[in-house]
Amino acid sequence: MSEHSTPDSPHGGEAVNLREALEERYLAYALSTIMHRALPDVRDGLKPVHRRLLYAMHVLRLDPRAGFKKCARVVGDVIGKYHPHGDQAVYDAMVRLAQDFAVRYPLVEGQGNFGNIDGDGAAAYRYTEARLTEVAMALLEGLDEDAVDFRDTYNGEDSEPVVLPGAFPNLLANGAQGIAVGMATAIPPHNAEEICNAALHLIKHPNAGIGKLLEFLPGPDLPTGGILVEPEENIRKAYETGRGGFRVRAKWEREDLPRGQWQIVVTEIPWQVQKARLVEKIADLLNARKLPLLGDVRDESAEDIRLVLEPKSRNVDPLVLMESLFKLTELESRISLNMNVLSMGKVPRVMGLREVLREWLDHRMDVLIRRTYWRLEKIAARLEILGGLLIAYLNIDEVIRIIRFEDEPKAELMGRFGLTDAQAEAILNMRLRALNKLQEVEIRAEHDKLSAERDELQALLASEEAQWKAVAAQVRTVRDTWSKKTELGARRTQFARAPRIEVDLEAALTEREPITVVCSQKGWLRAMKGHLDEKAQERLSYKDGDGPGFVFHAQTTDKLLLAATSGRFYTLDAARLPGGRGAGEPVRLSVDMDAADDIVAFFVHDPQGRLLVASSEGNGFIVKETDVLATTRKGKQVVNVKPPAELAVCRRIDAADDAVAVVGENRKLLVFGLSELPQMARGKGVRLQRYKDGGLSDAMTFRLESGLKWLDAGGRTRLVRDLAEWQGKRASAGRLPPRGFPRSNRFGDS
Repeated sequence: MSEHSTPDSPHGGEAVNLREALEERYLAYALSTIMHRALPDVRDGLKPVHRRLLYAMHVLRLDPRAGFKKCARVVGDVIGKYHPHGDQAVYDAMVRLAQDFAVRYPLVEGQGNFGNIDGDGAAAYRYTEARLTEVAMALLEGLDEDAVDFRDTYNGEDSEPVVLPGAFPNLLANGAQGIAVGMATAIPPHNAEEICNAALHLIKHPNAGIGKLLEFLPGPDLPTGGILVEPEENIRKAYETGRGGFRVRAKWEREDLPRGQWQIVVTEIPWQVQKARLVEKIADLLNARKLPLLGDVRDESAEDIRLVLEPKSRNVDPLVLMESLFKLTELESRISLNMNVLSMGKVPRVMGLREVLREWLDHRMDVLIRRTYWRLEKIAARLEILGGLLIAYLNIDEVIRIIRFEDEPKAELMGRFGLTDAQAEAILNMRLRALNKLQEVEIRAEHDKLSAERDELQALLASEEAQWKAVAAQVRTVRDTWSKKTELGARRTQFARAPRIEVDLEAALTEREPITVVCSQKGWLRAMKGHLDEKAQERLSYKDGDGPGFVFHAQTTDKLLLAATSGRFYTLDAARLPGGRGAGEPVRLSVDMDAADDIVAFFVHDPQGRLLVASSEGNGFIVKETDVLATTRKGKQVVNVKPPAELAVCRRIDAADDAVAVVGENRKLLVFGLSELPQMARGKGVRLQRYKDGGLSDAMTFRLESGLKWLDAGGRTRLVRDLAEWQGKRASAGRLPPRGFPRSNRFGDS
């Protein structure tokens, strides 16, 4: 089909380029959507429909001290005079302005059913009533004083404001949401006092950076509260560029119940989350068995939110339970920031926080100047009248004679006393009772007062510094009116850091019970209930030819670390160990450990712990226990060894340890500083001791000031405090150990 239409119709026609016509019409539609529907004006923070709603209610005199009027009346005026769109769309916009859970500072006070946080809609507009709030009145303040430009309405029968005076910082305080053609806006609400404080600082310091402004305005203040857990650097970047987002979590607390039971109570949910839908989603996940830590969910809300979450077991960690819910439900949601607004009501662009505040303050300056000129005109007109009246009082007898006997008193007065038309008209309209002396005094007082006010306003217009002081005073008035000390102005959203919790559902559901882990020399593993004492441990039985290897206390919720001679580490769950009957099961049924490998160390994992690891060749290093945790049965290679070398030492380092003791197969002992060893996640390590023959026998860390301990052949603890003879540099040969050192060349478990 050709791009050009052909005039083949009997009526003829003009050929047009289809592509150009579509581009032109779509561009017109896009501009209309951007300018007149979706994006707010940076100066008053309103879209056209909201501005027209407030103006229509202002014309109807629905101020906070007036009575309510039916919403149907308001909607009718809006669509009939200013906004020729669907009545339901206009009413929906009006309803949202009245919902305190949707708008931080409501602009409309509703009477009747205006919906709720569960997502239920408002009643029809024939049943509901509304009037303006004090916040809306602040936005309209000065509208009748030539503060802003007006334009003709769509049909030319009326006029409407292009923008509202906007004494209240509505764009940031109430936020905005909208989708235009090819662009969108998303601005969350903020606290009015914090906005005003940031604006006041910007007036005083025009070049203030974003970091300083964020000291006054740290982040959003959402109508439904919640807890902001976004990192500070992300918040700074979002406000600097005008794009970003904020993670918001529900506010919750643990509530203890009788007999050791407890439950979670959610009192605040993220903004724009429908409570009923949230509860339904949690229930669906519960039924689908995707929330194994949760037992039940109930909505006990009345006027305040109260969601009750019952754990599956009282042994579940509340933090772990909530972390699983935050990941899968809208108890944590992301609030977008996209400050795409109309600059000066014309140009759509994304602004940072500083630019938004700057344009609002510039608008307040324009409003101040326009209202000042308007007031000066009113004062000049009144002073003109008062001047004429004072002339009349000075010449009262002649004025009375002229009015009584002249055919054209107005012209005679103007000619006789040099009066203007307005002055002469005022004298002619003056009542007889106004001729008394008291009235003359009042007129002189009014004249003096207006003259003083005129001088002040002229001085204001002559000084930019005075103008900014006046704007700052207006901002302070707004700040004090809606300060954090008021019920409406109190901050609702709190700040916190999200805890880093890895949710292990299986571990979370495990009952915490004491056990004794028993592993024989040949690797037979079992878990005995309770913490066995030394005598009970001595009575443990083993298979023929086998004997005790590792016996230690643990909890069923612990993770266990096993180090093998291959340099590989394995992780076992204490709750999944075989029972204590018989000799247990081979450890190789739990982990994929090579049959040729032996167990070097077996102990309970400490997330804060560090280990000294060393190979039989005499190489070693320090490794954090978190770095040796394995996620699979195959384990994790930590110490690199080449056969016939193997992992020979794996010992935990105490926090106070500052020295290392190494003994070789050649029976040479060396002591050096722990700081000489590197900390690594994996590798071969560095040379601990130099050997001419043989290799490393044992190594341990200790506190040099406390001395070196070991177990002698009789099982007694021996201690040597003066170690100067054996101290040296790492990788030295060492010297023969003190008398009484074990022939096995091992320090034992001392």
